[in-house]
Amino acid sequence: MTKEHVYRINTVWTGASQGSTSSYDAYSREYAINIEGKPPFVGSADPTFRGDASLYNPEDLLLMALSACHMLSYLALCARAGIRVVSYSDAATGKMAQKDGKIRFTEVILHPLVTIEAGDDLEKARSLHDNAHHVCFIANSVNFPVRHEATVMELNSSGTNPI
Repeated sequence: MTKEHVYRINTVWTGASQGSTSSYDAYSREYAINIEGKPPFVGSADPTFRGDASLYNPEDLLLMALSACHMLSYLALCARAGIRVVSYSDAATGKMAQKDGKIRFTEVILHPLVTIEAGDDLEKARSLHDNAHHVCFIANSVNFPVRHEATVMELNSSGTNPI
């Protein structure tokens, strides 16, 4: 039997303190998300939809979730395979467009940049990105392509990343 994982949040529209939804142009899109035992998270709509550009929006959060899930899946696979990752970053991009009469994400491309210890299996480290994609819970939950274009390199003998 598969174990079920349950997550709970409490989302509150904090923009109500600035006035009601008397018109589309007039109301604040600010909200707070509270998760027991964690600091509150404040977000808004994307500026295209009259939100506050200085706050995170739901589209940012989806991209962040995909990037973080891939990274955590990859790091776990590397640890189990004896690949010693010394740095990992990702410059992920997501695209939204009109599709099937709805505005939706059409793709996300992850661009992991990974450095491993010299002497570790570079080809194995590269191939583990495919495995990470297949085990990432978030990527398995969306209905659009999530691709990765990873760069994996070895730490050079001076202990710094190659140029």
